[in-house]
Amino acid sequence: MLKFNRAMATIPTQDIKRARQFYEQKLGLTPREEGQDGSVEYQTGDTTFLLFPSMGKASGDHTQLGLDVEDIKATADELKSRGVTLEEYDYPDFKTNHGIVDLPDGSQGAWFKDTEGNLIALAQRVPATTRAR
Repeated sequence: MLKFNRAMATIPTQDIKRARQFYEQKLGLTPREEGQDGSVEYQTGDTTFLLFPSMGKASGDHTQLGLDVEDIKATADELKSRGVTLEEYDYPDFKTNHGIVDLPDGSQGAWFKDTEGNLIALAQRVPATTRAR
């Protein structure tokens, strides 16, 4: 039987210094651990993610990291005040309004890109027990 101790998202960065400034100054995160290769681990709630130096470039066309929030509008407004631009989407069944989309289950989502082109999601989820049936 396989046994995994933990999982974490890993986020590639072409310029680790620039990326760290974004995550620490724009998102307000504090490094949990730094690696000898320049990588840095951050903790949000009870989970962690790792920024690591990479020669590869992020596509930015799919979510690399998801961050759950209690109040998506307040979080979006705070990010905007810090210079973060929310992505806008306009598809037949998926349209943002000021960067926020209302999802069929009552949840809301928003997306932004970091300095490296990685797409980061915000989610204000509705607990499964309270979702409309």
